[in-house]
Amino acid sequence: MLLGVNIDHIAVLREARKINDPNPIDALSICKLNGADQITIHLREDRRHIHDNDAKAIIEQSSLPVNLECSINEDIIDIVCKLKPYRATLVPENRDEVTTEGGLDLEKNFDKINKTIEKLKQHEIEVSLFIDPTIKSIELSNMLESDFVELHTGSFANIYAMLYTNIKSTHHSIKELELSKEELKNRLDKSLEDLRSASNFASNLGLKVAAGHGLNYQNVSLICQIPEIIELNIGQSIIAKSVFTGLASAIKDMKEIISK
Repeated sequence: MLLGVNIDHIAVLREARKINDPNPIDALSICKLNGADQITIHLREDRRHIHDNDAKAIIEQSSLPVNLECSINEDIIDIVCKLKPYRATLVPENRDEVTTEGGLDLEKNFDKINKTIEKLKQHEIEVSLFIDPTIKSIELSNMLESDFVELHTGSFANIYAMLYTNIKSTHHSIKELELSKEELKNRLDKSLEDLRSASNFASNLGLKVAAGHGLNYQNVSLICQIPEIIELNIGQSIIAKSVFTGLASAIKDMKEIISK
């Protein structure tokens, strides 16, 4: 199982104080030396964490492949084509969201995504689509000739958190998931089955399968049991743990879990 370490949250800490520390660049060698297989960053339209100069420096200096997440905004895609990361992962964006809330609406944006993929591939950039784990999304991804699909694990992660952590006793409780344990267990099983079915279907079509969003040290082992998923992109939980243990240890610990 490959591990892409999303270093956006290092930039989140920097931007919280509007200074130049911590610098995401400093994480590159630590990630490589401690088992990461890929660097993942998200160049958002509002530049809330990673900025253009960060993306440029990371792509130029990282000895690991860089997976650049981005919207299908034409101005952003023009920047991505100039930067030439190893892979571009197309994601939906909502300026009001705290973090990405779901997968791309491929049906609604089919023509625009198709043109975007063609442009990226003309610049020899591998393309992944960040999608919800549905058969329809897989079918459309295949029609669009994407190289990868990254399955959105946010629903799974939210259900897991409400079932097995204390989040429901905090002000971060997910209101729509304030349900009985039995109902949460049923929903967790359904979420995992959706991920398994989508992964199997995608793999049989020849698509490479990644997964990400909300994955952490407690829930990730369940995702690792899905054999068709070959890559995980994980950020917030690794950076959060690194505050207490250091980044090197946080990466090693995650790599050990997903390699079992």
